[in-house]
Amino acid sequence: MPEPRSDQSSAFADLLEANERYAADNELSGFDGIARAGVAIVTCMDSRIEPLHMLGLTHGDAKIFRNPGGRVTDAALEALVLGVHLLGVERVLVVPHTRCAMTRMSENELREKITELSGQDAWWQHFHVVADQHAALVEDVHRVTSHPLIQGRAQVGGFLYDVDTGRLTQLV
Repeated sequence: MPEPRSDQSSAFADLLEANERYAADNELSGFDGIARAGVAIVTCMDSRIEPLHMLGLTHGDAKIFRNPGGRVTDAALEALVLGVHLLGVERVLVVPHTRCAMTRMSENELREKITELSGQDAWWQHFHVVADQHAALVEDVHRVTSHPLIQGRAQVGGFLYDVDTGRLTQLV
């Protein structure tokens, strides 16, 4: 294991201090990493979403994969295959949310905005914007249910999380 950095005046000092408090009471020490509730969640990186709490779950109950828009990307599929075969996943929830920033702009509008903000050309970057959230959810659930390494091994549902009410509605 690498030696920890001694520079405590770094931009991460407050987080490392908080981690020390967390580690002092770590209740998951020795946990095997199996999803205790048999659940995997693919959702957005939006900080208004608390994937475990919204389902009444706690640490160790579920595998969580987050990305902009909560899309079932190739990386998400990879995680789900591993979850289903190695980590006890029996149910998969695909969960985009209301008022998602990935639904507000077109791909080109987002590239223009990032170019403007960064001062760098962002036209080469793909951001996977979501033009039609319901159609994207149907597509994403199909990607999971039709994957040959997942098909028939887990129940899969498509849900929409309302960031204002905290309610989850099954759409697929």
